[in-house]
Amino acid sequence: MTRIDRKFAELNAQGRKAFVAYVMAGDPDADTSMALINGLPGAGVDIIEMGLPFTDPMADGPTIQLAGQRALEAGQTLDKTLEMARRFRENDDATPIVLMGYYNPIYSRGVDRFLEQAKAAGIDGLIVVDLPPEEDEELCIPAQAAGMNFIRLATPTTDDKRLPKVLQNTSGFVYYVSITGITGAAAAQASDVAPEVARIKAQTDLPVIVGFGIRTPDNARDIAAVADGAVVGTAIVKLVEEGRPVPEILAFVKGLADGAHSA
Repeated sequence: MTRIDRKFAELNAQGRKAFVAYVMAGDPDADTSMALINGLPGAGVDIIEMGLPFTDPMADGPTIQLAGQRALEAGQTLDKTLEMARRFRENDDATPIVLMGYYNPIYSRGVDRFLEQAKAAGIDGLIVVDLPPEEDEELCIPAQAAGMNFIRLATPTTDDKRLPKVLQNTSGFVYYVSITGITGAAAAQASDVAPEVARIKAQTDLPVIVGFGIRTPDNARDIAAVADGAVVGTAIVKLVEEGRPVPEILAFVKGLADGAHSA
């Protein structure tokens, strides 16, 4: 049982929804980013998604793209990102960390070496947006063999024919992308999301978490109410971009977490 599985079992027993927060590792610099990540569990975050900066982030909207650019300019690397996870683990052995990014930095490192290092650093799951299920042999299956969850994205365009393929080797949870397009686009609507979540849940026992287009506590509550939880990324990263102090960002995160938990 991974930390992700344990977290959902715990939330389930409490009858609570999950709140997942995404931050870009190393944005705007290593120290600020580390302080923010360390503060997330205290702000009510159940699972941390840590973005791995990459030079060509095609699935991300402008806010997350800029965050990756800032992190890379500040010297963030794969090694430094894994080191941040390791440092986080010194004080928190319970909160799951999911590394979210693109395949290139992992491929460059070598899959086996990467998995060994990620596991040792305390990474619990991977979301690799540019590896479709057809490429499961590349990383998905080795990751699960190494004891890590491999989390897949389902979107409004994932039809019933495609869905079983997407779910086949997924573990941990399913990340439902509520809006077609890039991150940080239009607001997510619970009325659109509810039937899609039901469609996915008809084919899997995994929790379904909804992300993209959630910006306010009310929004987080409404979306979490029709799913197993909500993910917020762009709205948090935007505050980092604006240079807000870490306590202010964490207060904003706590509002979102309270919203999701009130569902």
